[in-house]
Amino acid sequence: MKFLIGGAMLLACTTLATAATPPPLQDLDATVERVRARFDVPGIAVAVVKDGKVVLEQGWGVREQGRPEPVQADTLFAIASNTKAFTALSLNLLAEQGLLKMDDRVVDHLPSFRMSDPFVTQQMTLRDLLSHRSGLGLGAGDLLFWPTTTYSNAEVVERLGRVPLKGGFRERYAYDNILYAVAQQVIEKVSGQSYQAFLQQRIFDKVGMAGTRYNADHLRAGDNAAVGHAKFDFTDLRTVAPLTWQNNAGAGGIYSSVHDMARWMQVQLAQGQLADGSALFTAKSQQQMWQMITPQVVAEPAVPELAPARPNFAGYAEGWSLSDFRGRKLVWHTGGWPGMVSRVTLVPGENLGVVVLTNQEAGAAFNAITLSVLDAYLGGERHDWVEAYGKAVDKGRDKADAAWARHQAARTTGSTPSLPLKGYAGRYRDRWYGDMHITGNGKALRLQFDKTAQLVGTLEHWQHDTFIVRWDDRSLNADAFVNFSLDPDGKVREVRLQAISELTDFSFDFQDLLFVPQG
Repeated sequence: MKFLIGGAMLLACTTLATAATPPPLQDLDATVERVRARFDVPGIAVAVVKDGKVVLEQGWGVREQGRPEPVQADTLFAIASNTKAFTALSLNLLAEQGLLKMDDRVVDHLPSFRMSDPFVTQQMTLRDLLSHRSGLGLGAGDLLFWPTTTYSNAEVVERLGRVPLKGGFRERYAYDNILYAVAQQVIEKVSGQSYQAFLQQRIFDKVGMAGTRYNADHLRAGDNAAVGHAKFDFTDLRTVAPLTWQNNAGAGGIYSSVHDMARWMQVQLAQGQLADGSALFTAKSQQQMWQMITPQVVAEPAVPELAPARPNFAGYAEGWSLSDFRGRKLVWHTGGWPGMVSRVTLVPGENLGVVVLTNQEAGAAFNAITLSVLDAYLGGERHDWVEAYGKAVDKGRDKADAAWARHQAARTTGSTPSLPLKGYAGRYRDRWYGDMHITGNGKALRLQFDKTAQLVGTLEHWQHDTFIVRWDDRSLNADAFVNFSLDPDGKVREVRLQAISELTDFSFDFQDLLFVPQG
């Protein structure tokens, strides 16, 4: 369902702190409205900081599709993985106090900490927790907290010791979230405070982020909060319930606004100096947080139209991504959450910062706006980033459709399961996730992940001993093949899952699961 922009929506554009649009951004209104129409985004907020001043903080569209409340500069969105920079700063603040060193081993602070490899366990440092070079695979262990699970933070960290490694320690970049759960635990143990209290007292209050909330559970009655939207079955735009990560808030819990994030960017660009002239953190700490630790391979652009955005280098530091654009170094990060995605981008050499918050799962939207703003300030030829990212989205969708067509072509139609349906029912256990159970009445099978309420669905036969689980919650866009392997006696020996669509979020790390029957 395409989200249409009516005249009333256009009037929902609201500024909070800037009386007039600065000359470099005169085209921004038109650009944002094109983005909203092209990528079906109900609401977007943007703030721009230049030379120490907030030159724009503004909202477009609505907080919730079908309702009139406008997005404003103080509207709260989930900033998701943009939280990681706050976690990195928290550890560095403790280092400035002399309570830890960034090159301390994790086991020196958490003696019970374990990775699946004893060598990695003993060598992992606090800096390693932040830099995505542990040997874990992309998104490994995310199912312990994505979608929301009943595991505690302590249980997540304990179960990390059974998550398999896919590469060598400090060998290559592979983005993860779970090690930020460990970082959160270190912060709490060393500071003697909850992570929520630490963020509030040591960062939010000092920066002046009065509206920012620890996570969705801490939104207050009357908060000006956006509602997330997703394309159900990749097509039908609807609202989604808020997600919360009490068990891994360090990776992506915070809710904030562009008004508050503009203050955050000002402090970052001022090398830790606060508005009153005092220091939140030292320039030395910032240099460390912005120093590349883990290089990344620079990928070819998805479509030729994105070639001007291809960086000469890319890497990861402590809670920040690093790359370049039009000859300038960028310090940036993105955030992805059910129903909301965002991007924060700093150009230190130009004393420039841009934050884009959205209430739809369309990364192309925040990228197109961010690069349009950078074009406006960095000079040179303007590029149509809306069209470029639109073509990339179309190509990605076509690629996913082609992959599904290949699955269909390879399917043996008319095949039947080896067992009666009740033969597949039972309780199954994966070493790191835990249990799932499959139940049936002889006519249909149902699958439920025991610790994840949203992961419940119906199995439909695909071919032979492979089924497809269709999740009841169609906003997940994460249907998966479920393959049963049988032993020589015709009993289920193991069960593996694999996401069907190439568009499924990597945090559904089904491929890392190996379920075996229990009893």
